[in-house]
Amino acid sequence: MQENEQVGANRRDFLKKSALFGLGLAAAGNLVLPATARAAGMSANSESHDLGILNFALNAEHQAIAAYQVGADSKLLQPGPLKLALQFQKDHEAHAAVLAETIKKMGGKPVAAKLPLTASMGDLAKAWGFPVDKLKDQADVLHFAAGLEIGAAKAYLGAVKQFSNPELAHAAANIEGDEAMHFATLRNALGMNPVPAAFISAMPDD
Repeated sequence: MQENEQVGANRRDFLKKSALFGLGLAAAGNLVLPATARAAGMSANSESHDLGILNFALNAEHQAIAAYQVGADSKLLQPGPLKLALQFQKDHEAHAAVLAETIKKMGGKPVAAKLPLTASMGDLAKAWGFPVDKLKDQADVLHFAAGLEIGAAKAYLGAVKQFSNPELAHAAANIEGDEAMHFATLRNALGMNPVPAAFISAMPDD
């Protein structure tokens, strides 16, 4: 009987964590760039098309930066994972800086973050739609972050072939690799298999 109860508890915990992971993926959904850009009526001009993809990517980087800030402000992370989260936040800031500079050089206007990082955790979460009410412990925060990272990795992978400029495609692939490493590191911190599939596109969403 005790064994059955433990199995049930493990299953409930798995479903809870999978749901949080899925919320991370949903929050990363705005990085599914090309189709969204075309649906918005973006110009068929190749440079305009590339600028649209870059700005969608920049917006998603702003989102990731805010997500790690919310994770840090939640006070749910122990010193080790907190250091990791802040390091990953710096990585996303570096991605955002490169994207913004590229957009400017191409004559575009970089999309701005919805709120500054100095905003309260509640305001940041509300602005970006983060499920802070479901983040109860460190594992919840890490699962949510992992969902963001794999969503970003898959979206960058999909965007590579959409760029008309091969240099931009190369840059996207470069960033995609970093997102994938973030995902693997977060899974490892959760005690999960860090590389559960041979291809990014085949990585599990839960």
